[in-house]
Amino acid sequence: MASETDAKYEEEYVWNSRGMKLFSCRWLPVNQSPKALILMCHGYAMECSITMNSTARRLAKAGFAVYGIDYEGHGKSEGVPGLVTNFDYVIDDCILHFTTICEQGENKNKMRFLMGESMGGAVALHLHRKKPDYFDGAILVAPMCKISDEMKPNAVMVTILSALSKVVPTWKIVASPDIIDAAFKVPEVREEVRANRFCYKGKPRLRTAFELLRASNLIEASLHEVSLPFLVLHGEDDKVTDKAVSKQLYEVAASSDKTLKLYPHMWHGLLYGEPPENLQIVFSDIITWLDQKSNYANSRLERELKEHHEPLVKA
Repeated sequence: MASETDAKYEEEYVWNSRGMKLFSCRWLPVNQSPKALILMCHGYAMECSITMNSTARRLAKAGFAVYGIDYEGHGKSEGVPGLVTNFDYVIDDCILHFTTICEQGENKNKMRFLMGESMGGAVALHLHRKKPDYFDGAILVAPMCKISDEMKPNAVMVTILSALSKVVPTWKIVASPDIIDAAFKVPEVREEVRANRFCYKGKPRLRTAFELLRASNLIEASLHEVSLPFLVLHGEDDKVTDKAVSKQLYEVAASSDKTLKLYPHMWHGLLYGEPPENLQIVFSDIITWLDQKSNYANSRLERELKEHHEPLVKA
């Protein structure tokens, strides 16, 4: 288990292009230069600084710099709680923040990995669609790539939902099961999430429901276009997102470097909702994958630098 001394934690507010103040944070490894950058995309109704803290500290302890941002209407950022007015806004805000981080002087030569959980997996895939060659890889944890057929409304209802969501976007009239009970196996974690005042726990708002459906449909239709290296992880007993779509992503994605990990008896919350022994398995797989990718890139960079500076030998 990572501790408070495993990372240097910092936070600040940034402004998006629409003049809203968004909360951002970072966890930096102690006493070493980061191996690579991890750009973290949290799930629906979640936030970064508390729910993703244990994940970020594990990764920082392993030598990676981790950066997160709370979306509009989420966590400590401005906006109507739980409201996603336009999924494209979320993507634009993440692009602006993450590219600003990556282009900083000390980060320019670092590898850039997206890490998305649940809805954050959809965010990560949309970021890849927007900038196909910018990111070096993605870790997709129980990604929201599709609304299940049982949950998806028919075409007539989608039309009605679209129209209503423009008139009364903040209405909380979308019925849904208790996601917290379904997502996290460990009861103490469920209580921690419920006690976290920065996590939205109301019913999904009308506009949010429509935007998540729209975003999922776009991802589902473009799984074959995913071309970056990725690691997708899914619990076999996940009742929140569909493991079959993670399998489909693995099978049809254009990427030549892709890995699928399915975990028997594990639930949706793979990063912080499972018992310690299961978390150890999941993070061992994540860190091994990250180390392989960053070590290969670093060794290639070293070879290129050596070849560039190799002194000429006169005959």
